[in-house]
Amino acid sequence: MIEKVAKSAQSAFIHLSALPEEVRNNALKEIASALKLRGDEIEKANNQDLENSIKNNYPQPLVKRLKFDQAKIQEVVDGIQSLIQLPDPIGITLSATELDAGLELYKVTSPIGVIGVIFESRPDALIQISTLCLKSGNAVLLKGGSEAMNTNHILADIIYTASLKAGIPENWMHLLETRSDVNQMLKLDEYIDLIIPRGSNEFVKYIMDNSNISVLGHADGICHVFADQSADIDMAIKVIEDSKCQYVAVCNATETLLVHDKIAAKLLPGLKTVLDKHQVRLIGCQRTAEIIDVELANEQDWKTEYLDYTLSIKIVDNIDEAIQHINTYGSGHTDAIITQDEKEAVKFMNLVDSGDVFWNCSTRFSDGFRYGLGAEVGVSTNKIHARGPVGLEGLMIYKWRLIGNGNIVSDYSSGKKKFTHKKLDKKYPL
Repeated sequence: MIEKVAKSAQSAFIHLSALPEEVRNNALKEIASALKLRGDEIEKANNQDLENSIKNNYPQPLVKRLKFDQAKIQEVVDGIQSLIQLPDPIGITLSATELDAGLELYKVTSPIGVIGVIFESRPDALIQISTLCLKSGNAVLLKGGSEAMNTNHILADIIYTASLKAGIPENWMHLLETRSDVNQMLKLDEYIDLIIPRGSNEFVKYIMDNSNISVLGHADGICHVFADQSADIDMAIKVIEDSKCQYVAVCNATETLLVHDKIAAKLLPGLKTVLDKHQVRLIGCQRTAEIIDVELANEQDWKTEYLDYTLSIKIVDNIDEAIQHINTYGSGHTDAIITQDEKEAVKFMNLVDSGDVFWNCSTRFSDGFRYGLGAEVGVSTNKIHARGPVGLEGLMIYKWRLIGNGNIVSDYSSGKKKFTHKKLDKKYPL
């Protein structure tokens, strides 16, 4: 069954990737209009999922991510409008080279193909992923969490129906239902080109170990803020509060705060007063406990993604210790330094081995929409192809296109002709 679905998606991709930008953008406009028009139906389905999640005693962070009300609908519609305004990612000339007179080589962007995305309970992820794939000319197989089943069903129906109305090929998008579907999908390297899993470390490792398909993604979001010795105290408190509390149930929320010993006594009491207003549970090292009231941290706390109102705090002697801690316990997602010392900021941003490194701003900025990428299909901590929030650019690869006029290799191997390998300042002409 899933093989048939994947095969149909592969066929749809060929036609989708060749559609003019205008058709794909019109489809996005139809989707945005349909989401607003059917907002009440979406909320009704989401309320069912919320009730079921509460009844089944699902963790509070999961329930928070699951909520999809009118404000969320407007947010995703705004994201789609932003996506429409982005330049067409297909057919961009990355380089042009004259191999010889009348023989020109072009490196041109093209979609990846069929992408399988397995994501968590957030229904807005389904919209972001599917619309990014549509804009970039990729077919997509989507598997959301069972806790969001009702919401995902209606969202998938709205998006698919609206896209067909605008002239997008049938079968470009499919919603998978069960874990068994996922296991079958992992075996279909003949039809599926990329898997993007969004979940725990164990889950991502399972996907990698059980498929020959390329995998792009991240596991935990263990993000850090380091308050350096020259940090402005008021700025530090403001940034830390936002990094932790603006929305706790997401992968770019800060989980561990590192504080330079020289400012710990000045920063921590005021910070605790602010975080107490959010009822943040504080866990700290012994040195932290000597300054403010915290639960004592253990080794596991530095490795934990809380996704809740919990923050672990460690006092360090210098920036090198902070960098070492982040590179040891972090997940390579997003880490920030608060400092007035540019030299220290540059050192931090050069040596912290993460996809996103920030200076004097909240880790919550690590997001495809905020980066102007048109939302994201996920955040990659990989070191090949795409890193950080993966938007349109991360869903593209390229083709080499060579245009000649009866040219043959024998002329060059015999020495009759010679390559010029001259760089050209021109776009692919076809």
